[in-house]
Amino acid sequence: MASDRDILPDDVKPTNYAISLFDLELGGEFNYQGTVDITLDIKKETKEITLNANDLKIEKAELSTEVGKTQQSMRSTQTLYDHQTQRITLTFDDPIPPSSEAVLSISFSGTMNNIMAGFYRSRYKPVVPAAKSVPRDDEFHYMFSTQFESCDARRALPCFDEPNLKATFDFQIEIPDDQVALSNMPERDVIKGKHKGNKIVSFERTPIMSTYLLAWAVGDFEYVEDFTRRKYNGKSLPVRVYTTKGLVEQGRFALENAHQIVDYFSESHGAMENWGLITYRTTAVLYDELKSDQKYKNRVAYVVSHELAHQWFGNLCTMQWWSELWLNEGFATWVGWYAVDHLYPTWNVWGQFVTESMQTAFQLDSLRTSHPIEVPVRNALEVDQIFDHISYLKGSSVIRMLSGHLTVEVFLKGVSDYLKAHKYGNATTDDLWSALSKASGQDVNAFMDPWIRKIGFPVLTVAEEPGQISVRQSRFLTTGDVKPEEDETTWWIPLGLKTGSKATNLKTGALTVKEDTIRGVDENFYKINTDQTGFYRTNLPPARLAALGEVREKLTIQDKIGLIGDAAALAVSGDGTTAGVLVFVEGFKKEQSYLVWSQIISSLGTIRSIFADDPKATEGLRAFTLQLVTQATDKVGWEFAPEEDYLTGQLRALLISTAGLAGHQGVVSEAQRRFSAYISGEENAIHPSLRSAVFKIAVSEGGRSAYDAVTLDFLNTTSVDGKEIALQALGRVQTEELAADYLRFIFSDRVSVQDVHSGAAALAANAKSRLHLWNYVKTHWTEVREKLGGNMVVLDRFLRLSLSKFASLETEKEIADFFKDKDNKGYDRSLGVLSDTIKGNAKYKERDLELVREWLKAHGYLN
Repeated sequence: MASDRDILPDDVKPTNYAISLFDLELGGEFNYQGTVDITLDIKKETKEITLNANDLKIEKAELSTEVGKTQQSMRSTQTLYDHQTQRITLTFDDPIPPSSEAVLSISFSGTMNNIMAGFYRSRYKPVVPAAKSVPRDDEFHYMFSTQFESCDARRALPCFDEPNLKATFDFQIEIPDDQVALSNMPERDVIKGKHKGNKIVSFERTPIMSTYLLAWAVGDFEYVEDFTRRKYNGKSLPVRVYTTKGLVEQGRFALENAHQIVDYFSESHGAMENWGLITYRTTAVLYDELKSDQKYKNRVAYVVSHELAHQWFGNLCTMQWWSELWLNEGFATWVGWYAVDHLYPTWNVWGQFVTESMQTAFQLDSLRTSHPIEVPVRNALEVDQIFDHISYLKGSSVIRMLSGHLTVEVFLKGVSDYLKAHKYGNATTDDLWSALSKASGQDVNAFMDPWIRKIGFPVLTVAEEPGQISVRQSRFLTTGDVKPEEDETTWWIPLGLKTGSKATNLKTGALTVKEDTIRGVDENFYKINTDQTGFYRTNLPPARLAALGEVREKLTIQDKIGLIGDAAALAVSGDGTTAGVLVFVEGFKKEQSYLVWSQIISSLGTIRSIFADDPKATEGLRAFTLQLVTQATDKVGWEFAPEEDYLTGQLRALLISTAGLAGHQGVVSEAQRRFSAYISGEENAIHPSLRSAVFKIAVSEGGRSAYDAVTLDFLNTTSVDGKEIALQALGRVQTEELAADYLRFIFSDRVSVQDVHSGAAALAANAKSRLHLWNYVKTHWTEVREKLGGNMVVLDRFLRLSLSKFASLETEKEIADFFKDKDNKGYDRSLGVLSDTIKGNAKYKERDLELVREWLKAHGYLN
């Protein structure tokens, strides 16, 4: 309810902003000056106006109103800052009368910071000579852009920074003549600036939108352009990709996707809105056909699709409040993959979705410290911590489940009606359910409400009898110790059951009670949750899981992924065993699908990580992994055929990396040979899609010399993905000395804030370095906090990546004790998630360690 929210007073609302930025200090302190004229609708007489501002200095504020035909102007006599709520209250001596055309004029100053929030600066290495005015130091050049979601527009200008306080925006900025300015709308005009060598660029008025959607960028840019093939109001729309100079050709792949996606979404959603400036990290929008790892092609296509989806889900129709963030992000995630599947049907992106997105969502949502998809948010400053796997990935998984039930056609019809009914406005989850109910003739709210507003998800436990099965739903927790009061939700569960010799669908509908019996099941073969469409785990009798392993030809790729993921998760919770997982995946030695192998290796990676502290289990699981992947690795080989499909290339990269890191001597030798040639100057010695695998193997096997060589590659690479790949590889260090060197390196000025995550994640995944990482965080907390804490989203994500792999109750207590007396605002939710995760890991290790050792020894993987 709105009354539970800490929001701005509702008696003053903005209708338009006229923003002007000038005196940009392109160097030194990077300060700037600005003015904003906000047209206000004042509902009742007041002496105060409260709005948002953060890290801004208010120089002066004046209000102009019209009473009758008389223009009145008054100056604010007091400005009160509330730093905790990031608000300012402007006080006036005389009462302000109600008015729909009052104009609040504020002069202010701010800083183009380096924390990726608000109006901020980014550094880059130029690849061609840059414009003279571009700020630079000995190594880097600088460009400037904005990041306002969720609550950082207030860092750039005073504003009413809440999603339902929509307005139009007029924007202008004074910049050097030789640079380019961009904003949400096309340029309106360019005039001479007040300073010599400057110009003032102004832009057309935006549609009605939320403050977090406002955007601009300044830099030494160039662009490639294409046009939509469909006509809108008789014209094709221009679509552009801007880059810093010298990189523009690497934007062509994103451009090729963008104009097709705009047309496809317009067909699907029945409308098109001509607005938008979307900003990306380079690895999310640039792709070099000759130098980039193929996996980044998939990433670019998806991220472009996701962000363009926000033109509808977010821009045109915005959630009413941050508690309904999933209406933006869950939809954009599902629709993004929907578009990529349309453009690249051979990629099998729904298989990718099941092995990546769903499994990741399951992992977080199986903790007590998870949260519902729609989570109460009292203050907007709390929302950053729910930009997480629940809002994005569980949200999109539930949408996929619902669209599969209603059919995609009916689902999109309801969504289109929802968008039209709330265009240029704000909407709630109930508004969406109403539109879908009307389109489908079903009571969508009744069966979807628990999925959105209740925490967690169910596991379906199956018991077999001749010709029938019984199914029972209960909440799934990683720790396996669900209490009765935690298991009160009854979910609507689409069963999706196929059975018989031809694996035909059995019309079973959905489970809407705690327990039921299903008849007509052929005990020779059945599979629940076909294609893993439903967001739930399935706990099969061990003999049934083994039997399904013998008839893999009847299973789809998504089925296989789901069975592997479920078995591994049930081993963690104690509902299954690690031995059962190992027996099941042993049968996949001849598997040819990259996506299935990806799930196998991910699940094995979790198991190996949990038991990494035990030398015997570690050695046995390494031997198991090596034997499992050797045949497939030898078959796929090292060479890429000219017309080879994308998934085969990704399979090669995955298997070579896994086999090499598990000690496959042939792979290690070949990787070292190619690495040696590469660092000697033979760039073509390593295929771009194998750089990650070869670098990781080289660092793992090569000690100091390999570490230094990859570090040098990081510093000098001209490849778009080169820095990310090098950072991930350097995390494979095997000694305490190199781990210490690497930690100093990633927290040095040589590594940007956004790249720290790659290094931390790699160190945490490496059992030999994760404790060094935690010790570094403890002993250098002030430094870590200073580098990452300017933007709490960055610090929050760093902690989750760095500390979630432990499986020790002692370490969990150590982490809790370390943070207990600190100001944990901005990452407190993550500390709870970490505690829950580590306790679950520790409980699993304690329960299964001896059994794992015994199984590995009995099957010849341990002496």
